[in-house]
Amino acid sequence: MEPDESVNVLDGPLIICGTDPVTGFFRDGFCNTCAADQGSHTVCAVMTAEFLAFSKYVGNDLSTPRPEFGFAGLKPGDPWCLCAGRFRQAADEGCGPKVYLEATHKRALEAVPLRILQDHAIDTADE
Repeated sequence: MEPDESVNVLDGPLIICGTDPVTGFFRDGFCNTCAADQGSHTVCAVMTAEFLAFSKYVGNDLSTPRPEFGFAGLKPGDPWCLCAGRFRQAADEGCGPKVYLEATHKRALEAVPLRILQDHAIDTADE
């Protein structure tokens, strides 16, 4: 699987989203994607308790550890490459997490308008 070009939603180079825990479809810390990434794991989001509760409620429990998959579970403050559709759903419900635009892959724009991403944006320097 070859990743798509690493371009962010601002048409700049895609920067790393997170390595603790390691995120991304390719588990390389970047929100890169490819044709095999059915969920479009392209939005670099910072987890919040509200979003994690919402995600669990709609059937995607990201907070419970799953050691059999090498997954420690996410906690508030963790950066994670979210599925663009799940981010959009959470944003529409009023519980969308903050996002790093520079680390969000351009393909996210297929599911989420830039305006919505900008409404949830935080600067990478704010970490």
